[in-house]
Amino acid sequence: QVQLVESGGGLVQAGGSLRLSCAASGRTFTDYTMGWFRQAPGKEREFVAAIRPYGGSTYYLDSVKGRFTISRDNAKNTVYLLMNSLKPEDTAVYYCASNSGYGIYGPTLYDYWGQGTQVTVSS
Repeated sequence: QVQLVESGGGLVQAGGSLRLSCAASGRTFTDYTMGWFRQAPGKEREFVAAIRPYGGSTYYLDSVKGRFTISRDNAKNTVYLLMNSLKPEDTAVYYCASNSGYGIYGPTLYDYWGQGTQVTVSS
């Protein structure tokens, strides 16, 4: 099993920045592609970003490209999501998840999930 714990959420004004962290434990971190998803009230959970085990490839939701950056520190078993130029529509609970397969975008491809961290962007 993999345990994932997110941190770094909060309240920020539009145009501001936040960095989310997700600490993993329990299994070999480099066995997993790591992803970030988000879910706003009344909406389905959506893919935000993902990074391959050694960071060679990254993937983003179109609406966050150029504003968000996913990275990982395999020595610390941690994945990050740096979010710049935040917009009110980025408001959601953000989840990190681990994926032992090759797929990227669908939530059902991910095996383990964190508890989520709230990000609220005020206008």
